[in-house]
Amino acid sequence: MAIWSFEAIGTHWEIETIDPLPAAAKAAVTAEIERFDREWSRFRADSEVVRLGRLGGVLTSADAAPMLDAYRELSVATAGAVNPLVAESLEALGYDAAYTLIAGQPLAAPEEWDRHLSWDDGEVRASAPVLLDVGALGKGRLVDLVSAVLDRVPGDLVVDAGGDIRVRGAGVRIALEHPYDATKAIGVVEVHDHALCASAINRRAWGSGLHHVLDARTGVPVRTWAATWALAPDAMKADAVATALFFDGGPEVAAAWGVEWVRMSTDGRVQRSPDCPAELFLTAGESPAARG
Repeated sequence: MAIWSFEAIGTHWEIETIDPLPAAAKAAVTAEIERFDREWSRFRADSEVVRLGRLGGVLTSADAAPMLDAYRELSVATAGAVNPLVAESLEALGYDAAYTLIAGQPLAAPEEWDRHLSWDDGEVRASAPVLLDVGALGKGRLVDLVSAVLDRVPGDLVVDAGGDIRVRGAGVRIALEHPYDATKAIGVVEVHDHALCASAINRRAWGSGLHHVLDARTGVPVRTWAATWALAPDAMKADAVATALFFDGGPEVAAAWGVEWVRMSTDGRVQRSPDCPAELFLTAGESPAARG
């Protein structure tokens, strides 16, 4: 396999193909990532989403309906815990465009967030300034888009964006990294023509107990679950479910979307969906301490 490695959207990417990608394919991938980042990143001052947060108005993007439709389902399933208006909550804790990482008081996101926005296939509209954060599923969406750009590249394909992975073709055996020890895994899963996305409280963490997975209803980082993994036909749904699994209602939306999953609690217990194909080194409900 040939591997193309690069940095983009604040994470490390690796794209594996049978043969090295031609320059035209690399340019197309780079252009698609730049387009998505320019529209949806709250970490760059020239993005459309930052402009929407400053002025309101219209953000034109083909990604608006797929992402916000999914957010609506996630929000209903988690009783409002997942909410794309959580951006100001993250900024209040220091996870802002400047990465100040200086925490202030927790800030709840606006309730009934979809009353602040309207959208269709080509755009999202805000009647007043409102800052969006699509981190619950945006990286997965971009992995799908990059995979689509490479649709005509022959042979097996693996697109890995910082652990959000989509596989086309031959199965890839992927370890489920232990959230408290990166040298260990709690299990492995064979991924074939599917996507595997993960989230954990040890990633994008700062300060004492501060990390990027917030309950939008309170603006406080989650405390019950430490890590999640979701397996789906597309990366956006896998990414979305990996976020939803930190909250009540996550397993229900996973079942509705046909997504298999594993999650580990902060005290080390492991749960899984009934048909999840992962091979776990702990049985469901068992903690590391139980094995002595």
